[in-house]
Amino acid sequence: MGKLRKLLSAVLSGSGDTATSFTEPCHLLKRLGNSERIAGSHHLFSKPGVVELINLQEDGKHAKPYQVRQVRSVLVKYRLGDADV
Repeated sequence: MGKLRKLLSAVLSGSGDTATSFTEPCHLLKRLGNSERIAGSHHLFSKPGVVELINLQEDGKHAKPYQVRQVRSVLVKYRLGDADV
């Protein structure tokens, strides 16, 4: 299993929301075709066809758990990663 597939599985499982490194969801979203815009500490991700704007912020070296849950929600709602990774 590839590194991105493992990361996608980890985010979708929800088992490690509090221990997710900040760079992991950022890297995953970029690989799934999202464009990134940085405004201060906010990393904003958007993708054509996805209505929601995904906002990620660092909490130390981890991503904020509620934002990882929001990433999971968008991945499930739009079925992102099914054939992309």
